[in-house]
Amino acid sequence: MNYFLAVFLGLTGVLFTCQSQASDLATKTYATYVNKTGEISLPANHRHHWSHLGSWAVNDAKAPGYGFHDVYTQPEVVKAFLETGQFPDGAVLIKEVRKMNSRALTTGPAVWAGDISVWFVMIKDTKGRFKGNANWGEGWGWALFEAENRKINTSKGYLESCLPCHVPAKQTGWVYIEGYPTLEPQ
Repeated sequence: MNYFLAVFLGLTGVLFTCQSQASDLATKTYATYVNKTGEISLPANHRHHWSHLGSWAVNDAKAPGYGFHDVYTQPEVVKAFLETGQFPDGAVLIKEVRKMNSRALTTGPAVWAGDISVWFVMIKDTKGRFKGNANWGEGWGWALFEAENRKINTSKGYLESCLPCHVPAKQTGWVYIEGYPTLEPQ
């Protein structure tokens, strides 16, 4: 009987720890990257301190998403996603879109990421914190920052500026997780 009690208490402790970490993530995210009216800021130095989820390349110069797309999130989000299969409240996803450069190399035609064009930011909101703010909906906060000024969210609202590109990813919580090998169990 003591064995089962110990297992139960151990599992309860793990669950409490995961919930506590998720709560800490949301508290930190909303205190650091979102103001009291729901305006989102672009996290600084994400490329150096956050986990790289994966990359996309849109090679059609006429497509709205043309360029290299690198996606980042906080390290604790990766851990939570691998444990639950869901993005926790307060998870931040940053998609950095860069121009495409290319030239012939000795290894063959090469293409690589150039200068930054835009950043897209999504912040998971499981509580519906900012009803009435045009950049919040479908369980996320949405933002668009252009390379010329990374301090101003130029989104015209998530319904116009963000959601149309994410409709095919509705079944996966509006996120194209198939492009993120970091979120796959090893």
